Amino acid sequence: MSPTRDLRALFVIALALVAMTLKLAIAYNTIGTNDAVFFYGFAKVLNEHGLEWTYAHSRYFNHPPLTAYFLRGIFVLTEQQWCQEVGIHFPFLLRLPGIVADFFVVLILWRMTEIGIRIPTWALALFALSPVSLMVSGFHGNTDPVMVLFLICAVWMCLRNQPVLGGLFFALSCQIKIVPLLFLPALVLFWWSQSRSRTFLVAGATTTLILWAEPLFHFPVLFAKNVLAYGSYWGIWGITYLFRATGAQQFSRLSFFDLEASQVVIMTVLKLIIVVATIRIAWQQRHARGEAFVESLAWTWLIFFIFAPGVCPQYLIWLAPFILILSPTLYVSLVVASSVFLFAFYNITSGGLPWKVALAMDDSKQHWTEWSLLPWLVLIVGSLALWWNRRTRMSDLASFGFARLRAESA
Repeated sequence: MSPTRDLRALFVIALALVAMTLKLAIAYNTIGTNDAVFFYGFAKVLNEHGLEWTYAHSRYFNHPPLTAYFLRGIFVLTEQQWCQEVGIHFPFLLRLPGIVADFFVVLILWRMTEIGIRIPTWALALFALSPVSLMVSGFHGNTDPVMVLFLICAVWMCLRNQPVLGGLFFALSCQIKIVPLLFLPALVLFWWSQSRSRTFLVAGATTTLILWAEPLFHFPVLFAKNVLAYGSYWGIWGITYLFRATGAQQFSRLSFFDLEASQVVIMTVLKLIIVVATIRIAWQQRHARGEAFVESLAWTWLIFFIFAPGVCPQYLIWLAPFILILSPTLYVSLVVASSVFLFAFYNITSGGLPWKVALAMDDSKQHWTEWSLLPWLVLIVGSLALWWNRRTRMSDLASFGFARLRAESA
């Protein structure tokens, strides 16, 4: 690398290390949201009764087995006397992998710039020190950043033409959250267009089979009901929030189970829109390579977040690296809107500064949901602006080509 590029790399990595240090300090001195509290309860039950019993007796536990094994492991570790004596607690270890994952995502994005992916240094610096990431990874208390790391690794393997590792990392991302399955059509068609989809699928399927072996062979129905059928919360994001804001009784329940028939119908329609759009983008962009391929994945995220029946606050880190590549300008706008929303969310549910524990399930604090409209509207406006600019650019290119053809034939 050139000396200038070396300095830029050191600058970005230094900011990522600063961010990691801040997140570690926040995680060590706080408990986090009710997610961290729930995870502790899940971990205790998993340790006492096992995975099958937990799935059977808690419909709130909707996480794949790998997450369950991790929770059980850190629960056992934090119950050790030496661990308690040095002040290492469960909420800290819960957030530790995500904090480390954020650092590696920055490194991978920088490596992507070395093979032609255009990310301005200032934009990557903002990503490294993003307030959204600080709040979610440092305070919230969930496994989302780890899922993002594995998904970015899978994309990185696509760019490096490594189908086996691509399948491995994609499968690992699905062990943390189910949502990466949204990208299965795009990844399969990407490798299919190169006649290498079998290698990708075998690697992914083998990894999945090994890690899902316990529920698939012993209690598949429970696993499908709790994990594969999870649909997120009604009424806290986007379109379903607007329905709930009407005040109509049939749209008033705030939950992800025992919903009214009208709520189920609307959520089903929204999911179908996302699935159809995802498959269409995947098919149209099956021959895309490099930056164009990553941008197609970003458009899939945009469709998902605009039409999603429910989006929890910590989900806003899912699409961040993809939007960063698609449009640094939209990324900045999204960071600002998301930061305002997340600050309002954590501040309201924590009862004000300083944040120690945030209880989002308290009915008296549900007025934070109105702030979720900010990032949602930014995504809608930004998507329309990008679509219009792309359409105008294509129209200009077509007009230029036609005029040139006429000039050459004259």
